[in-house]
Amino acid sequence: MSRLSWWIGLLFAIGATCFFIGPFPGFVQLVGSAVDGLVFFVGSIFFTSAAALQTVQAHRAGHGPTGEGWMDWWSSVVQFAGTLLFNVDTFHAMQTGFDDTSYDRLVWTPDAIGSACFLVSGYLAYFAVCGCLACWRRRSVEWQIAAVNLVGCVAFGISAIASFVVPSSGSIIDLAAANLFTAFGGLCFLVGAVLLMRDAGAAT
Repeated sequence: MSRLSWWIGLLFAIGATCFFIGPFPGFVQLVGSAVDGLVFFVGSIFFTSAAALQTVQAHRAGHGPTGEGWMDWWSSVVQFAGTLLFNVDTFHAMQTGFDDTSYDRLVWTPDAIGSACFLVSGYLAYFAVCGCLACWRRRSVEWQIAAVNLVGCVAFGISAIASFVVPSSGSIIDLAAANLFTAFGGLCFLVGAVLLMRDAGAAT
C-alpha cells in the first residue's frame, strides 16, 4: 500500500504543480494561452490518474459504499468524479485558448460541480481522520494531509465563485481572486502530495 500511496502522491504533486504555475501572474503572457491551457489540461490528467489509483487503493483495502471505510471509499469516488469534470473543463479552456483572446482575461474557470465534488471529497477525508466534525492533530501526518487538502478544496471553491460570470453585465466577479485561489489551491494540493510521498517513503 505504501508504494501505491507514493505513486498517488507523485501524480498529485505533478498535477498540483501545473495548477499552481498555470494561473501564476505573467505566466500566460510569457508562454501564450495555448501553452497555458495545455498546462492545465495535463495537470487535470495527472489529478485524474492519482484519483483513480486512490479509488483502487480504497477498493484493495476492502472499503465500499457502506460498512467500514465507507468515508474513504466515497471520498475517493467523489474526488475521481470531480477530476473527470476538470478534464472536460480544462480541455474546453485549452481549445478556447487557441483562438479566443478573452482567455487571457481569466486563465482557468473551475467547474462549479467539479469544485463541489472536491469539497465533499476533501471534507469526507478530513472527517474520516478526525472521527468528528473538526479536530486539531498537527503532529499527525495523516491529519496534516487531510487538512491541507481540505484547504485546497475550499480555495478551488472560492475560485469557482470568483470566476462566475454575471449575466447582466457579462463580467466576471473577480478575475484576480479566481486566479489567486486557483494557484493557492494548487499549492495546498502540492504540499499534501509531498507529505503523502514522504510518509509513504518512510513506511517502506
